[in-house]
Amino acid sequence: MKTYENLKTVIENGICTITINRPDKMNALNRQTIEEIWEAVKEANGDESVFSIIITGEGPKAFAAGADIKEFLGLTKEQGMKMAKAGHDVFFSIESSPKPVIAAVNGFALGGGCELAMACHLRVASENARFGQPEVNLGLIPGYGGTQRLIKYVGRSKGLELMMTAEMLNAQQALELGLVNYVVPQDTLLAKCKEILEVIKTKSPFAIGAAIRAANAYDGTMKGYEAELTEFGKCFASEEIKEGINAFLEKRKAKF
Repeated sequence: MKTYENLKTVIENGICTITINRPDKMNALNRQTIEEIWEAVKEANGDESVFSIIITGEGPKAFAAGADIKEFLGLTKEQGMKMAKAGHDVFFSIESSPKPVIAAVNGFALGGGCELAMACHLRVASENARFGQPEVNLGLIPGYGGTQRLIKYVGRSKGLELMMTAEMLNAQQALELGLVNYVVPQDTLLAKCKEILEVIKTKSPFAIGAAIRAANAYDGTMKGYEAELTEFGKCFASEEIKEGINAFLEKRKAKF
């Protein structure tokens, strides 16, 4: 992969690990870092050797402790909307990745950092992880999709409470609310993410992508069911369904 100024990337056993590398800034998401995340995810999705992606932060303290607040100074309404739109586009690219993306949350995930974690398909947190949307302390609201994704994960009432109070959640609270999938000791964080991905790797890549697309279509209306019908039908046009069904009937493991 290409070299980035604010990211470290490595591909190993089909897993691309993207590490936000600004530990002196608590891995804050400035504009350049967000742009580089978009480029790195796009590059990983275009690499046939990559099956899945992990996004994490450098060091033991922070996954990403919010946006770079200095960049907010003096923005007009239009400039603020343009900044938010750029964040939306990048985080949508993560959410719509056909390859599974796990956030390995190794510390503070606040503001844009929490929004980045929520854009990933799964979240594994270290025991010292902290989650929050503290934007109201600055006279702002979450602007990178957080108002929508937080409610999707923890419900409208709790989501609004967290946004209005700026209260932080510890890792166990996040687990109990359904915001994260697992909580593990920090020294086993990446290993747990890789363990999950190794299981997913044995499944049909086409079906994994179809499940992601169908799940992303969920909005509490018939739209999600319609997307499921479409993606279900597409699976029958894939060669992988033949291998999956034959393997089942022959009582052997499928080779996708």
